[in-house]
Amino acid sequence: MSKNHHYGDRRTFLQGFFTASVILPGTSAFGQDLGPYNQPAPGTPNMTQTAVASGPQRNLSSFRARHWRDFYSAIGKGVILADVTSRAVHYWSTDESVHFIFPCSIPMTEDLTRRGQTEVVRKMKHPPWTPTPSMREKDPSLPQRVEGGAPENPLGQYGLYLAWPAYLVHGTHDTRKIGRKSSSGCYGLYNEHVARLFEVAEIGTQVTVF
Repeated sequence: MSKNHHYGDRRTFLQGFFTASVILPGTSAFGQDLGPYNQPAPGTPNMTQTAVASGPQRNLSSFRARHWRDFYSAIGKGVILADVTSRAVHYWSTDESVHFIFPCSIPMTEDLTRRGQTEVVRKMKHPPWTPTPSMREKDPSLPQRVEGGAPENPLGQYGLYLAWPAYLVHGTHDTRKIGRKSSSGCYGLYNEHVARLFEVAEIGTQVTVF
C-alpha cells in the first residue's frame, strides 16, 4: 500500500478524542488501514493513527472508509468528503499531514440532499442564520435572521460556506442532531470538531458530497 493510501500514516494527527472513547459500529469496515478502533486506549490517544471522532453510538451508522483519491486526481488545497450514508465528514490537508474523520448530521430527506462536487468559498466565525424561503414556507414562525453567536442559532460557532448557495459545513449547539437525519441540507458537526476543521481548511478546499 502506498504512503498516500495508508490512513494510519505517521504523518497524520489523531484528533477528536475529547471526553469519550471512540465507538463505531461495523468497525470491520475500516480494515487495517484505520487501526484497531474496537480497543481505544484511554487517556492520551495514539498519535500515529488517523483521527476518528464520535458522539453517542446510537447516532452513528454504517461507517465506510473512503479516500480523497477515490474522487480527485490531485489534492489541491485539501479535500472534504461528506459521506451521507456513513454520516461522516472526512478532511485531508493539502500536504496530507492532517486527516480528520468527524460524525455529522445529514439532510432529513433525499430531496434536501445535494450530491456532487463543490468547494469551500468562505469561512466565518459565528455565522448568522437566515432561513431559506422553503424553510419559512414550512414554518412561517421562523425568524428573518438570527445573529451569529446567539444560543438559538443552529449554525454553531463556525461555518464553512460551499459554492452551492445556502449549503455549509457548520457546527451545532444541539448535539442530538449529530449522526442523524436532521438538517435542511447542510452538514453539522460538534462545535469542537468544526473548530478544528475551521482552523486548517482553506478557501478553495475541494468538497464532494456522496
